[in-house]
Amino acid sequence: MKKLLLALSFLLAVEGMQAQTQVNIIPKPNQLTVNAGNFTFSKELKIYVGKGGEKTADYLKKYLADYLDVTTITTNKKDAQVLLEVGSGKGVKGAYSLNVTPKNVVIKADNEEGVFYGMQSLLQLLPTTKETSISIPDVAIIDAPRFQYRGLMLDCGRHFMPADFVKQYIDFIALHKMNTFHWHLTEDQGWRIEIKKYPKLTEVGAWRNGTIIGHHPGTGNDETKEGGFYTQEQVKDIVKYAADRYITVIPEIEMPGHSSAAIAAYPELSCFPEQPTEVLPGVTWFGPRDKKEVQQSWGVYPDIYVPSENTFTFLENVLSEVLPLFPSRYVHIGGDEAPKDYWKKSAFCQQLIKEKGLKDEEGLQSYFVERIVKFLNSKGKSVIGWDEILEGGIAPNATIMSWRGEKGGIAAAKLHHNVIMTPGEYVYLDHAQLKHEDSLTIGGYLPYQNVYKYDPIPKELAKDEYKYVLGAQGNVWTEYMAGPTKVEYMVFPRLAALSETLWTEKKNKDLPDFNGRLKSELERYTLWNINYCKNFNEN
Repeated sequence: MKKLLLALSFLLAVEGMQAQTQVNIIPKPNQLTVNAGNFTFSKELKIYVGKGGEKTADYLKKYLADYLDVTTITTNKKDAQVLLEVGSGKGVKGAYSLNVTPKNVVIKADNEEGVFYGMQSLLQLLPTTKETSISIPDVAIIDAPRFQYRGLMLDCGRHFMPADFVKQYIDFIALHKMNTFHWHLTEDQGWRIEIKKYPKLTEVGAWRNGTIIGHHPGTGNDETKEGGFYTQEQVKDIVKYAADRYITVIPEIEMPGHSSAAIAAYPELSCFPEQPTEVLPGVTWFGPRDKKEVQQSWGVYPDIYVPSENTFTFLENVLSEVLPLFPSRYVHIGGDEAPKDYWKKSAFCQQLIKEKGLKDEEGLQSYFVERIVKFLNSKGKSVIGWDEILEGGIAPNATIMSWRGEKGGIAAAKLHHNVIMTPGEYVYLDHAQLKHEDSLTIGGYLPYQNVYKYDPIPKELAKDEYKYVLGAQGNVWTEYMAGPTKVEYMVFPRLAALSETLWTEKKNKDLPDFNGRLKSELERYTLWNINYCKNFNEN
C-alpha cells in the first residue's frame, strides 16, 4: 500500500478524460450508464459511513489524502458528499451500486465486500493527472461478480518475497476486485513459514547454498546463500492486511512431494534418511553433497515424504500451528508432482500398501491425502489440492484445483466436487507473454488476450454442473522471478485481463473494448510505480 499511496500524490485518469466522458473501469461493470454532468470533489470532503463500511471508509480516506486537504469520516449523512451504505448482509457477496450525481456519490451494497468493490470502481473514475479541481463523470453502475472465487497465487518457495511486497501484492489483488490470495509457502527450494515446534524448518529448510544460473538445468551456480521466512507474527499481520481488503489468504503446505526443504531439516521424513539429496543431471551444485540439502535447481524430485506415523505426526503438528494463523475455511495441501520412485523402492512403503489393501503407489498417495483431509476436516477446515489428488481415488470433501488443463476439473465437477480452474495454458502468469520474451521465463506463451478470452466453465459440463466451478485463479510460480520487480513484470497487464474474466458476465466481455480501457489502466500502473510489461502488444 505504501508504494501506491506515495505514487498517488501524482494522481489518476486517462489521457483525453479531461471532459470525463469516457469511463474506463476494469473489470468492466455489468451495467453502466454515463449521464450528463460531473461531481466535483471539494478540498474538504466528508465521507458518510454506515455500520460495516468502516474499513472501506478508512481505505478511501487514505487513498484520497494525497490530493484533498481534509477527508473526514462521519456518521452524519446530512453534510457528507460520499456515502457508503451497507445493507442487510444478505444478497450476492460483492454486488454493489454506485451512483454519481452533481450532488454526491452514493455506494450501496447488501454486504461489506460490495461497498469495498464499489469504492474500487469510484477510484477508477478519478483523473490520473495532478488537477487543481477533481471531477468525475455522473454514472450509474449496478454490478456483481460472476464467480465467487477470484484468486491470484504467489509462490514464495522458489524465491522468498519480502513481507512488504506480499502486502503490495495483496493491494494488487484488491484493486482488481479479486478476493483470494493463495500463498505457496513450502517447496523443495525453501520452507517459508515459522513453525515453533520444528525450528530447523526455518533454521535449515529456509535457506539454500546456491541457485542455478539460467534456464534449468542451468549454466552454473551463483554460489550465493538465498532464502528467508515469515515469522508467525508477520503472517498474522499479512492476513489481517488482506482481511481489511476483503481478501482471504489460503496457505499451501505441500505434501507428499515438493518437500526437499523439510526433509533437509528433518531427514527422518524421507524413505531413506541416510541417502544424500539427489541432484538432477546437468545441475551445477554448490556446497555439501553428503547429506540431505535444500534443492538449488528447479524441477521435480523423487525424495518425498515417507507415509509413516512419524510423518503424519509431523504434518499434523505443523498444520496445528498453521491453522490458527489463517481464518480461511480452506487449506491447500498441494499433492502434485509426487514421484513414486522412493515409495517403490521402500520396503516400508511396499509393506504399508499390502497392510492397507491398496492397489499400488497411487493408492498410497490417496491414503496419504485422505489421512490429512480427515485431520483437517476434524479441525473445521476444507482441503484444496492440485488435480493429482484425483489419482488413486479422490479424497472426500476435497476441492480440486485443475492445473494440467481442464480435464481434472471436468472430472471433479462431474463427481460433484468443487473445482477451481487454473489451467496452465490460460492462467499461468509465469509463462512468457511475448513471442520473443525479453527476460528469462519458464517457457510457454500466454499473451494477455488469451487470458481475457478464457472461460472457466468448460463446455464439457452440463448446466447443472456449472455450480461446482467456484471460479479460477492466476498462478505465479517464481523459479525465474528472483524478486518483486520481475513478479510485477510477469503479472501486469495480464492481471487486468484475468480480473475481467472472473468478474464480468461472459455476454458483457469484449476484447476491443477492454483494449481501450486498458490504456487507462496502464497509466495507473505507471503512477503506482508498477513494473508492468511495456511491450505486451508487440506479439
